[in-house]
Amino acid sequence: MKIYKYIFKRILQTIPLLFIVSIISFFIIRLSPVDPLAELRLNPAISQETLQREKIRLGLDKPVIVQYGLWAKSFIKGDLGITSAGEKVSTKLAERIPNTLLLTTVVIFMTWIVGIPLGILGAVYNKSKYDRMLTVLSSIGMAIPSFFFAILLLILAVKTGWFPAGGLTGYDFNGLSFWGKFSDISKHLVLPVTVLFTISLAGLQRQMRANMLDVLDSDYIKFARAKGLSEFQIIFKHALRNAVNPMITLLGFEFAGLLSGAALTEYVFQYPGLGRLILEAVMKSDINLVMASLMIGSIMLVLGNLLADILLIVTDPRVRG
Repeated sequence: MKIYKYIFKRILQTIPLLFIVSIISFFIIRLSPVDPLAELRLNPAISQETLQREKIRLGLDKPVIVQYGLWAKSFIKGDLGITSAGEKVSTKLAERIPNTLLLTTVVIFMTWIVGIPLGILGAVYNKSKYDRMLTVLSSIGMAIPSFFFAILLLILAVKTGWFPAGGLTGYDFNGLSFWGKFSDISKHLVLPVTVLFTISLAGLQRQMRANMLDVLDSDYIKFARAKGLSEFQIIFKHALRNAVNPMITLLGFEFAGLLSGAALTEYVFQYPGLGRLILEAVMKSDINLVMASLMIGSIMLVLGNLLADILLIVTDPRVRG
């Protein structure tokens, strides 16, 4: 029962956080000199009735505080307005959010599957040639700018034709079988996943190595060795559990970092994700899309941190109080 109370308390704590984020985002956008309906007026396909409806929904003839209240009310109801192209914002977000979740989930899964074992090996074989090689490789991975690395891989893809140069699916995707679609999406994910995986792996491996070294130097590990326990038991039964707990705490921050870092990667590879959508909306001054995308991104970040908290109380009962 304590677990459910803790989770419920953490969910309640996210509400004021999202409220503060929405206020900051809204007023920063409203402080800009851009007319929220400017792009809509330039589109001849959008009728005057639609423009008037948007003006009423946003309350542009009212004080900015009232405008925020009207926007928040419509956001809660799911009425996010229309884009400068005349499409529903909710429809655009529904198309892009699953793609970004797919990309970030694959990257996080691969990073943990590879990074945790490498960090353990680096700590176990501390100061060996293997550890030095991992340190050099991780330093290179952390130093490479994601945008520059993405462009290099894009050039490689164009020159060699080994992988699709952009997008998420091929032109004949709808006519493929289930496994054909799976293969097509997998090929399109290779390049963006490689960029984000390389950048994320470096930090995760170094952090796991540092945690493991700290735990292996603790008194209870020395006592376990004195009792004659095997190295396998010491590392995987006693040390690993305590070393991995801080990593679970960092999971939410890793999710946040991937969402922000994925924007440029998505843009380079023309990947139809939320990060690219926000960048394009900002460049077009599509206020409705920018505001809704920022809020959805914030909600995804909060949910990522909430997931990390839940995993932490499962692995470490001390957190439950």
